[in-house]
Amino acid sequence: MKLSRKRARAKILRLPPSVPRNPLVAPALQRKAGAHGKSRKAERRAARVALRKEREG
Repeated sequence: MKLSRKRARAKILRLPPSVPRNPLVAPALQRKAGAHGKSRKAERRAARVALRKEREG
């Protein structure tokens, strides 16, 4: 009987409180998010494709 009471009362795992997040980080990341232009590789490829089209026709 005592053994079942011990099993019924589970120990609660207590974690130390987490450090609060910096409220200024999220807006800063949102401002610089996303690509706002073609990459250098894409520009080089577009130039090669345009040159090839110009030579053909």
